[in-house]
Amino acid sequence: MASRGDGYCLFDTVFGVCGIGWSEAGITRLQLPCTDTADTERRLRRETEGAAAGHPPGAVSAVIVDLQRYFAGATIDFRPVRLDLAGASPTFRTIYGAAREVGWGDTTSYGELARKVGSPGAARVVGRAMATNPVPIIIPCHRVLASGGGLGGFSAFGGTVQKERLLILERVRLPL
Repeated sequence: MASRGDGYCLFDTVFGVCGIGWSEAGITRLQLPCTDTADTERRLRRETEGAAAGHPPGAVSAVIVDLQRYFAGATIDFRPVRLDLAGASPTFRTIYGAAREVGWGDTTSYGELARKVGSPGAARVVGRAMATNPVPIIIPCHRVLASGGGLGGFSAFGGTVQKERLLILERVRLPL
């Protein structure tokens, strides 16, 4: 159940309409563009149950501006953004923390991220964490690739096409 202060809003980007959810503790959700604005809002509302549509507080507004700049091609470091990952397991929060260290234009593999969190051989657990990432871009799951540099999966609307688009935006050289 949402608490007082939980909210969400939609905002325009070069990639299309995105949505963001927040609590008093930080950003709870980022919805990447879907087929249309109504679909984006529907998906966001489903994931921010009980939150009210509204005007974002100052810190969230600043994140929205940075996201708009990111989608326009600017190099943005989202590591300082406060997140509310209360719904994630401790293991997933650890994985998300490690993923946040993968900078703009860089990539890692599911296996390498598993090694970084002290769980070599847990690439599938990393994959599950990335697949349920509530705040893509801020937790840059698009920068986590399959072994050998393949794209791997991407659970956001648009799938691997969207993942590839984000990597190209960051000028990542993908294997042919």
